[in-house]
Amino acid sequence: MADSLKLGLAGIGTVGGGLLRLIAARGGSLSARAGRPIEIVAVSARNKRKKRGLDLSGFRFVSDPVALATDPGIDVFVELIGGETGVAKEAVEAALRAGKHVVTANKALLAHHGPSLAALAEKNGVSLDFEGAVAGGIPVVKVIREGLQGNDISRLYGILNGTCNYILTLMEREGRSFADVLKEAQDQGYAEADPTFDIGGFDTAHKLALLTSLAFGTRTNFDAVYVEGIETITPADIEAADDLGYRIKLLGVALRTESGIEQRVHPTMVPKNTAIAEVDGVSNCVAIDGDFVGDVMLIGPGAGGGPTASAVMSDIIDIARGHVLPPFGIKAKDLEPYKKAQMQAHEGGYYIRLSVHDRTGAFAAIAQRMAEKGISLESIVQRRPRTELAGRGRRDGGAPAAVVMVTHQTTEAAVRKALAAIERDGHVDTKPQMIRIEKL
Repeated sequence: MADSLKLGLAGIGTVGGGLLRLIAARGGSLSARAGRPIEIVAVSARNKRKKRGLDLSGFRFVSDPVALATDPGIDVFVELIGGETGVAKEAVEAALRAGKHVVTANKALLAHHGPSLAALAEKNGVSLDFEGAVAGGIPVVKVIREGLQGNDISRLYGILNGTCNYILTLMEREGRSFADVLKEAQDQGYAEADPTFDIGGFDTAHKLALLTSLAFGTRTNFDAVYVEGIETITPADIEAADDLGYRIKLLGVALRTESGIEQRVHPTMVPKNTAIAEVDGVSNCVAIDGDFVGDVMLIGPGAGGGPTASAVMSDIIDIARGHVLPPFGIKAKDLEPYKKAQMQAHEGGYYIRLSVHDRTGAFAAIAQRMAEKGISLESIVQRRPRTELAGRGRRDGGAPAAVVMVTHQTTEAAVRKALAAIERDGHVDTKPQMIRIEKL
């Protein structure tokens, strides 16, 4: 059998620990599949003495990840530190310049610096693989980069953050508030102490930027992603979605249009009868529309030590087999400049919830503002929460009324202008809620 493939692992957190356990449990079968033994020979972490439930005595410890990246005793640098700048970026660049293969699960680093790092890898004839950076254990990078190369992809979309999906699932099932479910997610380890990166949509946006580049052959452009999180979703929105035949999911969506590429992350109402509406809890889902293959959907665990370590190992085995591809499927120099799409009509329309002052003429004035912007309404109804209908917390006379409108196809710009005018008129007592309805 060939010489072993020697790994240097930087970062021994959830995923790094998962990788160590995977190699310990599957050493023999991994060697058979890879055609050579795979072994971790050195590790790096911020705190050598931290209790991890792992025996690290058999590995050489290197305190500086950059030094590990250029260590002559390793063939592959596995970067599981995270972060778009700082030591993670320095170490990856150092490894590539030194002719070391790199495997990473760092979506932020690649979303911001992917093309330049890909060019560096190609210049030095080594791999830069990142299956673990998107959707955990779902092999979506390989599916797009290798399995669907015979297709022109027109659209991809998906649930790319398990924390948000978990929160929205529990809000729907149990009728609880966003803040209440978020606290539970933090207590159970599904959300960080500072959850902004997840619930604000930024984690999904990093992943979407990578998938967009893979699918459409463009340079990554994280700054071009429209990002909206789930912080404003209320039980009233969940109830209204249910009554209208939808569920609310945080989606990342990328479209190829005649004017360019559209990338957006936002809460979305999806029809209950679609497969993506059934993806609950911490699971992820990615759907891809190709011209020859048709519609492909991948569903699975989107995070965690085991699933992400599985994705990282798939990249390591590829390297062991001598399977070296351009990181984004085509040479970095051939990636097209990103061209942002012009605003277009949203086919699914919009859900709008307003808290309207109970005064004469308010409803007519709101409808007039919508008409002024050319917005056609499919429906407009006054809603009472289910707690009120059950006899709990009845609304006092004269208090603001919840009004829900559903529009026909229109542009987001038109809706936002109409809502701004409604706010200026003083007919609502809180900021209007707007959620896209997606026809999938």
